[in-house]
Amino acid sequence: MSKKLFSDFDSVSAKAWKQQIQADLKGVDYNSTLIWNTPEDINVKPFYHADDFNGEPFPEIPSNSWSICQSIFVFDVEKSNAKAINAIERGAESILFIIPNKEVSIEILLKNINATSTPLFFELQFLDADYAKQLSAITGVSLLTDSIGNLARSGNWFNNLKSDHEQLEKIVSKKNNTLSVDLSLYQNAGANIIQQLAYSLAHANEYLNILNSNLKSKITFKVSVGTNYFFEIAKLRALRLLWKTLASEYGVIEDCHIIAIPTKRNKTLYDYNTNMLRTTTECMSAILGGANTVCNLAYDAIYHKDNEFGERISRNQLLVLKHESYFNAVKNASDGAYYIESLTQQLSEKALALFKEIEAKGGFLKHLKEGLIQKKIKESAAKEQASFDNGDITLLGTNKHPNTEDRMKDDLELYPFLKMNARKTLLEPILERRLAETIEQNRLKTE
Repeated sequence: MSKKLFSDFDSVSAKAWKQQIQADLKGVDYNSTLIWNTPEDINVKPFYHADDFNGEPFPEIPSNSWSICQSIFVFDVEKSNAKAINAIERGAESILFIIPNKEVSIEILLKNINATSTPLFFELQFLDADYAKQLSAITGVSLLTDSIGNLARSGNWFNNLKSDHEQLEKIVSKKNNTLSVDLSLYQNAGANIIQQLAYSLAHANEYLNILNSNLKSKITFKVSVGTNYFFEIAKLRALRLLWKTLASEYGVIEDCHIIAIPTKRNKTLYDYNTNMLRTTTECMSAILGGANTVCNLAYDAIYHKDNEFGERISRNQLLVLKHESYFNAVKNASDGAYYIESLTQQLSEKALALFKEIEAKGGFLKHLKEGLIQKKIKESAAKEQASFDNGDITLLGTNKHPNTEDRMKDDLELYPFLKMNARKTLLEPILERRLAETIEQNRLKTE
């Protein structure tokens, strides 16, 4: 067809659209009726138009294919090996092993697993250069090494500041993927999206100050994805842009690897099957946002230690998205969507401004030690909790349409609530807590 489809139609400006909407409102105020404000202080408009960008090109987000990942906590090495092999046979394209200590045998864990065909990620809950060296020698293996993340989560370094820095420098001295930033902690603790992005950037900047030119490989970001669909798509896109901006200043690799997993913050104990609906849309946001690796969260992950059925269902959700919903057929499907582009731009700008503010006042570690990061996250979490408590945030089956006949007391294999253990720490840890915990604790008492 030589003639363009819409050549017979005149273009309509953003101003003309707004005038028509105002006419249709018949005197009702446009701003108070159709524009709403988010916790990130972003005004969401009823429509978006190319005029909003003043002819500026959209930010370039690199094309990414994504892999289905199975997360495995290694408690029993032989059982974890068998579980990984089974997951690969059933559709997992990569494996994330969570390693609690250096006594875990790499040889036994990886028996009959080909890391070159199935990428393997090792999240170490300790810091040991010799152990990391064994892993980094294996082609296809990436390490998630985050000593600052451990400090933020636990309140302590793995050993101490000097030792952790020395071990870290040894681990990342070679060209392999060995450095990571875990910003899932901030989301699960209740930080808003601007805070998540700014804190993760400041977190990464601390590593760049320590390592500088010694960082010769991609950094990995572990991201927790919430249920605010379009904002979460924009969050991942903004993360790439922010890292590229920061990395260019240091002359390190500007690309990054994003591992995405659904948030725990909105997951519920009662009416737990609704968790599958939540994780489905969260995984969709992760994919459309450009995550490289997607690890789903089983519907019963917050209260079951290990459930083959739950894990199979969570893996099948990703298989359906990839092979039946064709989420692998179109790369960067969100490109050019004015709403998402606008959100990406605004989130990036606001997060960068907060990052600069943190750096101007001493950097991330200084803020963490003084409790400023913890204070801001708690303030954000309290606002979100209040919105949930008064019904502005809805979790079906929990604070709306609960099934009063539902019983969970006898099914709890894991303690699903915030656990407080008295111990000495260098600083106040950042604590993860789900929105539904108080309601669920009260319901369990009455069963």
